[in-house]
Amino acid sequence: MPSRLTAYEIPLGAGEEPRTSHDVVALLRAVHTGTHIYPSGRVTSVMGIDLYLVDPAHVKEAPFTTDDWASTLLRCLAHPSEERSEARLRGFLFREGGLLRLYMDSDEVPGVIAADVRPGGALTALLAALPSLLGEEWRTSDAVDDPHCRYLVDLTDW
Repeated sequence: MPSRLTAYEIPLGAGEEPRTSHDVVALLRAVHTGTHIYPSGRVTSVMGIDLYLVDPAHVKEAPFTTDDWASTLLRCLAHPSEERSEARLRGFLFREGGLLRLYMDSDEVPGVIAADVRPGGALTALLAALPSLLGEEWRTSDAVDDPHCRYLVDLTDW
């Protein structure tokens, strides 16, 4: 027997302010954690799919995780919402301890540069500063252990 599909309806407005994608993800993570009892008036079916009507007033949003921060950072680098950055994402690698290695290239710095970052916090500041940080020689070290880049920039404490 195939598993049933499940859908969640989450109101996109929170008073005067619309919910952000982060709010929706936090609510979805919360409804998938633990046991939730939905009153019969909050459960229905649409096209054979179980539909749960989520009341954000009764669901405590789950906290933002390192994976959420990493996903947001990668999405912003891969599809910048404004003008293209001088530094371009060529690839990435999840590392131990919650680190993320970004493989970048730039018109100003030849070759592929690896940048180790700790996803979280002030991503907007990191995204804005990243092109200039890649060229700061005092932050670099030879990436002997990584054949995919010319050198490594450590931005874990930036």
